[in-house]
Amino acid sequence: MANEPWSCQRNEAHFRLDDSIAWSEFLIFKETTLPGAYVIDLERFNDDRGYFARAWCKKELLQHGLKAEVAQSNVGFSRRKGTLRGLHFQRAPHAEAKIVRCTRGAIFDVITDLRPDSPSYKRWYAVELSEENGRMIYVPEGFAQGYMTLMDDTEINYHTSEFFSPEAAFGVRYDDPALAIQWPLAATVVSEQDRNWPLLKS
Repeated sequence: MANEPWSCQRNEAHFRLDDSIAWSEFLIFKETTLPGAYVIDLERFNDDRGYFARAWCKKELLQHGLKAEVAQSNVGFSRRKGTLRGLHFQRAPHAEAKIVRCTRGAIFDVITDLRPDSPSYKRWYAVELSEENGRMIYVPEGFAQGYMTLMDDTEINYHTSEFFSPEAAFGVRYDDPALAIQWPLAATVVSEQDRNWPLLKS
């Protein structure tokens, strides 16, 4: 089909992309209210088979001044709606950036800026990530991140720029009054660890 932007060639294991599609069109970066954090939407190229989209591109991340290293890729699965995980981060020198995506179900994803010299220090931002919208969030170093599941049997996938370091792993309370995060549901499942992170100093 002449107007098809991409097609899978017979006897070839890759997609052929039309010359009219620029590299910058594969990922759509939207600034959030917190400096350095971005919501990333996929540019989907549809046909009667479904769609093609690129979910990660080192070149495009670097063009936006973002960290493009991937040290680890992790999967988290939650059985019950209302499960709350986080908010987690790694302390320096193992601070990490993350790209989070929901691959099954839906989550209310929250990030908060913990950089003391930032104009958005202790402010939070939330976005719904779902299997349906394919949306992602880029979480810079110096941020904590957590989420609440909005559906049963929800799965997320996230890349980190640093390896997991148990001695650097830390967290912020999801119900910390200093943050006053407005969760959409009552938290029904929370780990003992996440219930007992220390409160931020006012």
